Amino acid sequence: MTGNPRPRLPTVLVVDDELRSQEALRRTLDEDFEVFTAANADEAQRIMESEWVQIIVCDQRMPGTSGVEFLRRVRSQWPDTLRIILSGYTDAEDIIAGVNEAGIYQYLLKPWQPEQLLLTLQTAANVHRLQQENQRLSLELRTAEPVLARRVDSRQERARREFALDGLIRSPESPLNAVCELVERIAPFDLSVLISGESGTGKEMLARAIHYRSRRADRAFVVEHCGALPDQLLEAELFGYKRGAFTGAYEDRSGRFQQADGGTIFLDEIGDTSPVFQVKLLRVLQEGEFRPLGAARPQSVDVRVVAATHHDLEAEVRAGTFREDLYYRLATVTLRVPPLRERAMDIPLLADRLLDASQKFLGKKVAGFSTEALACLAAYPWPGNVRELQNEILRMLALADTPQLGADLLAPRILRTPSVNQQEDALLELMPLTGGIRERMEALEARVLKETLIRHRWNKSRAASELGLSRVGLRSKLVRYGLARG
Repeated sequence: MTGNPRPRLPTVLVVDDELRSQEALRRTLDEDFEVFTAANADEAQRIMESEWVQIIVCDQRMPGTSGVEFLRRVRSQWPDTLRIILSGYTDAEDIIAGVNEAGIYQYLLKPWQPEQLLLTLQTAANVHRLQQENQRLSLELRTAEPVLARRVDSRQERARREFALDGLIRSPESPLNAVCELVERIAPFDLSVLISGESGTGKEMLARAIHYRSRRADRAFVVEHCGALPDQLLEAELFGYKRGAFTGAYEDRSGRFQQADGGTIFLDEIGDTSPVFQVKLLRVLQEGEFRPLGAARPQSVDVRVVAATHHDLEAEVRAGTFREDLYYRLATVTLRVPPLRERAMDIPLLADRLLDASQKFLGKKVAGFSTEALACLAAYPWPGNVRELQNEILRMLALADTPQLGADLLAPRILRTPSVNQQEDALLELMPLTGGIRERMEALEARVLKETLIRHRWNKSRAASELGLSRVGLRSKLVRYGLARG
């Protein structure tokens, strides 16, 4: 019997002289990447010479050759490899040298957060894939320009479809519908938009939907994460700089605003910027011009600004931690993306869409979710929102050994959440953790029984064995709490 081969994972090389750091990074990345490790630049060089490496994550301060020095060599020998510095130090000169001399893709600070690091590397892997595809298309352009032009038009149309509001999964009763209706009305007009919402709710997707519904849809959509960079580097990233503007500025570099000219710029986590930087950004929004670092005169720019934040900026304006004039420049229209816990009716639809994507990613097919699994997914509050739901579905699919994804594959934190969609859970809701000690103990006992049965796929013998009960004793308790089946 033959099947489709598993797609090759993107490759990442971790260069760090601390063994514990290597191991921690490997544990975080191992499921999504093929990971190589090296303790110094010499070991890393040998790996680069023998393996095809797409991404390098390199410590800055190591014995012998520093991270920037090594990545400068990599840039010369393997220019297509994306280079990332991961350091516990925030020396501005190191950062600038890394950007200019080594052409780094990102400068990340320790201690790192697993989810943020994984997201950064997944984005880097996609960027590398697109770079390779772009190079291939550039070669085709020399001999098949009309064909490629049609492909570009086709891809632009596909981008419009993929990032249209129809791509935002929601049910007829979803609170997201009101947000989408407002987007439909304001997208065609050049108004600045401020999107608020928790991390992982899809603020960038909504920003892209605004762009592709606007008259700027055929121009650039440029993203900058404002909370990830110190002021000096953020200013250089957004406004660009001239050669010689500061130590390490060896060539002119265009900024994000210039790249977005005629299109839309998305400023993510705008609430994390400093008051000093907010003054500089306000000038761009007021005057429609910016001055690259080291430039003699300002440059005009025509961009639509869409900003996003997980902060309550109105409260921060009142507290004096965010500039009031900048807030009103950004918030001509405000949108709030509801968290997933307020969209329980959307979860079955969203889970099916994420499962389709997960099956393509893992190269593994299943029939879908069980009714019980969907009920548990809908009941859980999802503090990590859509990103957490996506990770959970990937985990379930990887662990599955049956044609259907059952509730037994769910993480314990999700199983412990009562699901009011099922009769037995309705009974558990009548036994909340209130009242006397006996009532509270009975409520806990009922929940433990149900969680254990789900994990063992309602095999009463196994559940009774784990709980130290006889089958008769277990059956009696199930009848008592309304959990008996058949």
